[in-house]
Amino acid sequence: MLADLDKLIRLQKLDTFADESHRTIADHPARIQALDALLEEAQAALAAVNQRVADGQATRREHEKETATVQARLTKYKTQLLEVKTNREYQAMQHEIAAAQAEVSRHEDLVLERMLEADELAGQVKQAEATLKNVQTKVAAERTALDEEVRQLEARLEQTAADRAALVAEINPSTLSVFETVARGRRGVGVAEARDGLCTACHVRIRPQVFNEVRRNDTIIQCDSCQRILYFVPLPAQPAATAPDEARARS
Repeated sequence: MLADLDKLIRLQKLDTFADESHRTIADHPARIQALDALLEEAQAALAAVNQRVADGQATRREHEKETATVQARLTKYKTQLLEVKTNREYQAMQHEIAAAQAEVSRHEDLVLERMLEADELAGQVKQAEATLKNVQTKVAAERTALDEEVRQLEARLEQTAADRAALVAEINPSTLSVFETVARGRRGVGVAEARDGLCTACHVRIRPQVFNEVRRNDTIIQCDSCQRILYFVPLPAQPAATAPDEARARS
């Protein structure tokens, strides 16, 4: 293979790695933000359940307070019942007692509902706490992994820049200029493999004579369509046939 062509292929790999690494590093804050959103969602779910527990407890205390108030009123009515002098007063007091008993019963039912709800919410709290713990563990691990990934990429980018500078110094300036001009106009890709008679970058068919020249990898040839510099990867050599294989082939 032409030395400059081989170096351009290596240069393209370095540039592709650098571009992908820069994109990954640029995406790092958004990926961390997504993890934080997961954590906040789990925290909000637990807070919502705890708020329902607190609201239920406050409502239960209110009903218990109302029950005590009505019970005191009921006791007062029963005492007053012993002091009435007329049948009309007696019936009126009985009516008040019945209303108070109904109100006590209603508040007691509401207290019971809150108690049953509290049992159900206790289970939801445990589930939300377990979910939050799992999310915290997951987020912490993924944050560490993402931070480590960025650290390693930044270190490798420094080495890549050094390797690129060394490689660029070895390439013919005119050839390098063609590569860089094409790469700037083709999203950073200045070389492309030619395979099965096609440019694998733009997928346009290469003229047979040109493809045959590309297969030799001994000169700089550009795709007529996308202008990328073409190269060919030969098929791996087939293993030599064993003796039994050769015998079967002769038979």
